[in-house]
Amino acid sequence: MTAISAIFWGLVVISLLVVLHEGGHFLAARAFGVRVTEFFLGMPCKARISRRSRKYGTEFGVTPILLGGYNRICGMEYLGNDRLGDVLALVQRDGTTTASKVADELGMSYDDAYDDLLTLTDWGSIARTKPSSKDEEGEDVFSTLQRDANLLTMYDKGHDFGSIGTTGAGEARPIDDAAAFCETERARTYEGRSWWQRILLLLAGPAVNIILAFALVIGSLMIVGVEVVSNTNVISGVDEGGLAYRAGLRGGDAIVEVAGTPTDTWQAISDTLDAQFQAAEPFELVYERDGARHTVEIDLPSDGSVTAIGVYATTEWYHASFPQAVMVASSYVLMVAKTVAELIVPTHTVEIVSQSSSVVGISVMASQAASAGAADFIQLLAAVSLSLGFMNLLPIPPLDGGKILIEVVQAVRRKRLSLRAQSIISYVGLGFFLFIFVFALFNDVTRIIG
Repeated sequence: MTAISAIFWGLVVISLLVVLHEGGHFLAARAFGVRVTEFFLGMPCKARISRRSRKYGTEFGVTPILLGGYNRICGMEYLGNDRLGDVLALVQRDGTTTASKVADELGMSYDDAYDDLLTLTDWGSIARTKPSSKDEEGEDVFSTLQRDANLLTMYDKGHDFGSIGTTGAGEARPIDDAAAFCETERARTYEGRSWWQRILLLLAGPAVNIILAFALVIGSLMIVGVEVVSNTNVISGVDEGGLAYRAGLRGGDAIVEVAGTPTDTWQAISDTLDAQFQAAEPFELVYERDGARHTVEIDLPSDGSVTAIGVYATTEWYHASFPQAVMVASSYVLMVAKTVAELIVPTHTVEIVSQSSSVVGISVMASQAASAGAADFIQLLAAVSLSLGFMNLLPIPPLDGGKILIEVVQAVRRKRLSLRAQSIISYVGLGFFLFIFVFALFNDVTRIIG
């Protein structure tokens, strides 16, 4: 049951935060008029449950691999060359085609033709049939999409398939100006937006996680509150078997004097006891119960091994004001940001990773937090959301921060990085995060077994 609880609450936390993260990217893409063909909870998988939105054309769904989520934002996987316009016009003219036919008619290599068709598919400009649907030679078939009178697809804002002039999927729809039509299609993709819009789109996912965490911390401090020590000399309880318990103290007693020093607050009790622990000598303690005072002797050993007599402070729930909650939340956000940033500083990497948790550790903590109550669960949700947000901002591909770094480099160079260079950088980034995952997983297993 413990394992089932950990799996359940781990999936709840991770799925919720990932969906919100991807939702940030989705909303930003739609705001900039960028097509989004898929929005899924879970990692890519053939087995899926989904439904296509009539308004956005996006296929929303869930897969069995509930370890994340993803958007397919059109134009993020650029493979094409300068013949894209010609290839798109050819597909529009014929309705359906294959890479071989495109290569023969345009005098291209088969690989270039296939890459162009894949790029146009990624743009949401044409469609590739399912792998089981091949032509007579066994090739993938590419076809036109349904378009309204204004050439808008189901992925575009304002499409109206009830208008006169609408053509169906797979039907021929010749284009007069191939270059202009190709640029119009490019403008509806990630690739076709300005560099600052692309950066905002990439920032949107982490921003949602950080803003959510900030709001959760503020809401928790103001509504749920936080348990704080009451500065009173009344104790809430004692450790059974501890020095205070053996001396006769019980919860509800008021400690009024320690070693001859009056103690009317918890701070005074704490300070006076600390002094006695350093002296490591027996002392007298006076407590009050039901209006009567009692004097007992606390027999501290002389070796200084005892640093507590086993009494607990009385606590109360404190509800912060809005300014106080904002101040605490801001400090917390800055602390997490600093910790995550140190992850890429070689002198701190191992130290930070050794304190990190993998999906396993998060699942266990989520189960424990859910059992402890709403306040603990909200705090965990905020912590994981912050970590997810700031981790994604690290300048390491294929994270959002890494993609932002590539966009900045390309803007400075005024030239896109080659696919080979981007692939190499991404593989290095994946290797780094595989190291972090394995290290964090080892830490979690060690802690759980321990």
